[in-house]
Amino acid sequence: MKFCSACGGAVVSRIPPGDNRERFVCEACGAIHYRNPKIVAGCLVEHEDAVLLCRRAIEPRRGLWTLPAGFLELGETTAEGAARETLEEANAKVEIEDLYTVFNLPHISQVYFFFRARLRDGSFSAGAETMEARLFTETEVPWSQLAFPVVTSTLRHYFSDRLADRPAPRFPVRMEDIVLPPR
Repeated sequence: MKFCSACGGAVVSRIPPGDNRERFVCEACGAIHYRNPKIVAGCLVEHEDAVLLCRRAIEPRRGLWTLPAGFLELGETTAEGAARETLEEANAKVEIEDLYTVFNLPHISQVYFFFRARLRDGSFSAGAETMEARLFTETEVPWSQLAFPVVTSTLRHYFSDRLADRPAPRFPVRMEDIVLPPR
């Protein structure tokens, strides 16, 4: 950041009074500009015995498979953002069931929320950012062609939870930190 979004003045990086970390501070008007993690919301869409995956038509990871997800927009809840992203990427209208996985990725300042969801009418197709949208059973999932570790982890949890030896499947909310090893 070079300029203040409030007045256009130059900003410097320093620790403001009463704070404990560096922030961008405007030298002209004194505005403090906070940088916070980006929120990504998406859906693990269930239909019959399969899950919906999208083959990415954009970078990063173009050509690889992912759960429909994207950055949260202003004024949305995480569930609304997840449903919107699923509609945009897979032309699929979904009913959100519950929060399923949360991932913290501090090395890229992102937090992911995946919700279990069901297709409302069974229809879907590739959206503008998707080459192909398809339902996969567990044995059909292209495990070596998944775009992101959060997708792999969410799918592994799901198939494990769904098949666990109990009267009915339970899908507890799971949270993980994905950190890069120190260099």
